[in-house]
Amino acid sequence: MRHPMILSACMAGVLVLAACGETGEAEATRAVQDLDLIDEANLNEIMLTAADPEEAVSYYRRALEEQPERVDLQRGLAKSLARAGRATEAVGAWRRVIDQGEADHDDRVAYADALIRSNDWDAAAAELDSIPPTHETFERYRLEAMVADSKEQWDRADSFYETAVGLTTRPAGVLNNWGYSKLTRGDYAEAERLFIEAITYDSALFTAKNNLVMARGAQRNYSLPVITMTQTERARLLHTLALAAIKQGDVNTGRGLLQEAIDTHPQHFDVAARALRALDAET
Repeated sequence: MRHPMILSACMAGVLVLAACGETGEAEATRAVQDLDLIDEANLNEIMLTAADPEEAVSYYRRALEEQPERVDLQRGLAKSLARAGRATEAVGAWRRVIDQGEADHDDRVAYADALIRSNDWDAAAAELDSIPPTHETFERYRLEAMVADSKEQWDRADSFYETAVGLTTRPAGVLNNWGYSKLTRGDYAEAERLFIEAITYDSALFTAKNNLVMARGAQRNYSLPVITMTQTERARLLHTLALAAIKQGDVNTGRGLLQEAIDTHPQHFDVAARALRALDAET
């Protein structure tokens, strides 16, 4: 009589073991899927930050062929195109992100940035205007300042630049833009101050160094500033100063600066040499 009971107990044990086996397999599958998601997230992060921009573009395009509905992949493609300097394509990619209906305010700011890079200032201004004023980020104010600059709305530009500087720990780029804005307005002394401040945050920012030299040259100050520079940079800055001097009619000073640039450069400085030959041919 005990056999059926033993059989029932055995069957119950088998069922429990089977259930445990199924649970273990399910957990293992979920674990693998979770690892896949983590790996993909890490790969996406690498593609957006450290990878070669063109490689990132190829990666996201391949991924979208398999999963075209994924907004995160579309966003990754748009960012990668922008990093690769392919502004027109980035505009189209961001437009697709926004048309999906899942775009956030940062996406719209990035879209406005792509529009600016493709020289569509009116569309960029309209896109920024569509973003609530409560969305206060460095990128938003940086772009607002550039748009105001393009419209020669100087007070607004200065206000936006100042706000943007206060919203980042790495303001060198926006300080350089602000300085260039002052340079185009003819406020050379203030431009010089802003370029120097930019260089204090990023001593490798050659654009700011070159702009600084142009601001000094516009004031007929043809001496190089006391800043960190390589020998090649020094030669290039002397060349910029020379052109500024010649443009303002200080030809002899310009000639001397060109010769100094040629002598300073560690290699043959063809651009400066050609400029000096042309100057000598005219006089």
